[in-house]
Amino acid sequence: MDSAALLDLLGNENRRRILRLLARKPCYVTEISEYLSVSPKAVIEHLRKLEEAGLIESRVDDQRRKYFHIARNVRLEVNVSPYGFASKSAYPANNSFDITTCRHLSLDISWDNTDELDELLGALEDLEQLENELSLAQRWVQSRLCDVLDQVSEEVGGGPESRIYADLLARIRTEPRSVGELGGDLDVPREVVAELLERMADEGIVRRTERGWELTTNG
Repeated sequence: MDSAALLDLLGNENRRRILRLLARKPCYVTEISEYLSVSPKAVIEHLRKLEEAGLIESRVDDQRRKYFHIARNVRLEVNVSPYGFASKSAYPANNSFDITTCRHLSLDISWDNTDELDELLGALEDLEQLENELSLAQRWVQSRLCDVLDQVSEEVGGGPESRIYADLLARIRTEPRSVGELGGDLDVPREVVAELLERMADEGIVRRTERGWELTTNG
């Protein structure tokens, strides 16, 4: 699901409360209505939207009562910084994915698939710890990313417009890009992008080639 649509969907507090409840157990409409102190009609509308988005599913029990439950794992990441606003939704990797192949991670995963309760609880503790560490690492990376972009901005002028200079340089660092591509990436008018690139070209920082704009040096 598109991250912007997911943000809009989860912007409603009652839908978030429904998901928190369903994360603990499957529920039917009356249960949810009592939990939220919201009319069953309103609950049904919230459930419809969540079901259309693929976040929840329903099943009918032997008493013909319709239960709703979480359908799948979804991770929504939102990044707000001086250099931009971005959001993305991610779904779990395939179970065959080997996380130890990630070159910047060093993991000690000593447990394997098991039916022993104590080993399962140990695995749960290990994974919760890993989740916390990855969250801290992600926040550290984001902080360092902004620090580096700040330094790039200072190198190219340090004025109020310098953040967009840093964004432009970051995007042409690995391959030439056209004015149109850069404008689309940064959501900036083409004429503004062209003017900024020309300014940096005058300083000898970038150059225009047949393939597009690129750094004058890859060093």
